[in-house]
Amino acid sequence: MRYDYLVVGAGLFGAVFAHEAVKRGKSVLVIDKRDHIAGNIYTKSVNDINVHVYGAHIFHTSDKAIWDYVNQFAEFNNYINSPVAVYKDELYNLPFNMNTFSKMWGIKTPQEAKDKIAEQISELNITEPKNLEEQALSLVGTDVYEKLIKGYTQKQWGRACTELPSFIIKRLPLRFTYDNNYFNDRFQGIPIGGYTQIVEKMLEGSEVRLGVDFFDVKKDIEYGKLVFTGQIDEYFDSCFGPLEYRSVRFETEELDQENYQGNAVVNYTEADIPYTRIIEHKHFEFGGQPTTIISREYSSEWKPGVEPYYPVNNDKNNALYQQYANKAASESNVIFGGRLGQYKYYDMDKVIAAALEAVEKEF
Repeated sequence: MRYDYLVVGAGLFGAVFAHEAVKRGKSVLVIDKRDHIAGNIYTKSVNDINVHVYGAHIFHTSDKAIWDYVNQFAEFNNYINSPVAVYKDELYNLPFNMNTFSKMWGIKTPQEAKDKIAEQISELNITEPKNLEEQALSLVGTDVYEKLIKGYTQKQWGRACTELPSFIIKRLPLRFTYDNNYFNDRFQGIPIGGYTQIVEKMLEGSEVRLGVDFFDVKKDIEYGKLVFTGQIDEYFDSCFGPLEYRSVRFETEELDQENYQGNAVVNYTEADIPYTRIIEHKHFEFGGQPTTIISREYSSEWKPGVEPYYPVNNDKNNALYQQYANKAASESNVIFGGRLGQYKYYDMDKVIAAALEAVEKEF
């Protein structure tokens, strides 16, 4: 059989494109090398708890059209992301807000917090930040940096903050209100019943084959056009050299207790604690199950054979990606999409928007 479109990757970008193509009467084959659909937003039910298998995914957007679009496929609850951070025996609210500053310095008013931060910044005398550490210090001062940024960032990137470029932190949001809502977006929530159902509905009408690697079967499938959401450098056989990625490893366990940490997301900001955060999945959907499931997240270097999670968008990699993007522009028969195909860190709403943009351009 010849398909109008072969979509490589059953994640959000591929699923949106497939859904829209089928709506327009096109024949679509979707393949994925994993044994499940939905990519990194895959959730599975374990003892009635929807587990975010590849880490926490909280849907948030300020784009009403995107919010309306995704609500076709699931009903969303009113979950608000309000993570907390643990540093030694201290616990702080995130993002950095008046609750954080009040706990840190025993102050009450926004002006007191601003004065404290300004005082610490002025003592440092940093005029041109040379690395991430200096950039962060020049934005938030010593205490917030040492307790809440330094160790966590080192674990995320696998290197000292003094070795990381300053542009990684262009700004650090400081809120001088008592507001623990992590996102500023108007619309926010978790799909009741998890994310996998969304992609299932999007893929209705497409043929789906799982456990299939594109590079093993590309000569065996007849198709008109390709939508590729894998690694763009791998597609071109790394002809300009490999792009760099970071990966994440998860340790998930079920505990015989009702409530482990009292919050869905708890960050561990000390460098000595090997994991970056613990997710307690039931709290995303206000669960009252008798047991609970937690996942510890460990950030790690990426190497071939390991799942790439997010691109390392420094100057070197961005320049290398541009070479691949230029080469991709000459492939008139291929649409590259998603965080791996476009070498870009995407929130879910931006993935959907990018997929719909590709659809608009194609049809």
